[in-house]
Amino acid sequence: MKLKIVLLILFVSITTLVNAQTEAFTEQSYIKDNDTLNYRLLLPKDFSEDKQYPVVLFLHGAGERGNDNTKQLAHGGKLFLSQEARDSFPAIVIFPQCPKNDYWASANIDRTTYPLTITFPSDLPPTNTLNLVMQLMEDMTQKSYVNKNKIYVGGLSMGGMGTFEILYRQPDLFAAAIAICGGGNPNTAKLFAKKVPMSIYHGAKDDVVKPQLSLTMVNAILEAGGTPNFTLYAKDNHNSWDSTFAETELLSWLFSNTKLKNE
Repeated sequence: MKLKIVLLILFVSITTLVNAQTEAFTEQSYIKDNDTLNYRLLLPKDFSEDKQYPVVLFLHGAGERGNDNTKQLAHGGKLFLSQEARDSFPAIVIFPQCPKNDYWASANIDRTTYPLTITFPSDLPPTNTLNLVMQLMEDMTQKSYVNKNKIYVGGLSMGGMGTFEILYRQPDLFAAAIAICGGGNPNTAKLFAKKVPMSIYHGAKDDVVKPQLSLTMVNAILEAGGTPNFTLYAKDNHNSWDSTFAETELLSWLFSNTKLKNE
């Protein structure tokens, strides 16, 4: 009986959290030609079009793909709904959702191995969904209430890979970036290494996405003249986003970065 009560309380708590997130993040769709990108949008408290706000783009992992326009909030949504974030870092936050049959990054993935064997060709066009995201961001940055010098991107797992990719495809757009348990093509690092400050995170025991993929990108950014922050969590497996979101300086670091107008 006690176990049933505990499980019921846990279910109610999770349901309450999910409902709070989906209510705060309004359901949106970006339509371009015959394509549609579902996304969730969080506006600052007391939002006014007469003010200017930073914009945060956050890219979810492969497990949150779909068309329900909800699952993408599973990891990270709570971070931006915290009282500290809402009060100290008012921002427009965008959580797009990638369909099941697509990917944020142009990647070749061998799913018969664990960790996965992943390569990132740089001679391919962006995936359809990432292309829609880039067009959405282009439209968003034209809004009068957006601070164009404070545009940020972050993502985890597949979204960490998408973060590295959107950086090399739009290196002049972002003021800072966060990549969690992701990876990318090291040959592209020279395109954004000196332009975009980065914080990169990975679990040393990750048996899905090799930590070496993040290490390779860190090394490539250093070789290209960048100075990334890098944290390797010794005890973490693939869910290193939990440790990352618990970092007390994560948001303060992100929002402390401002893109110079002459960049």
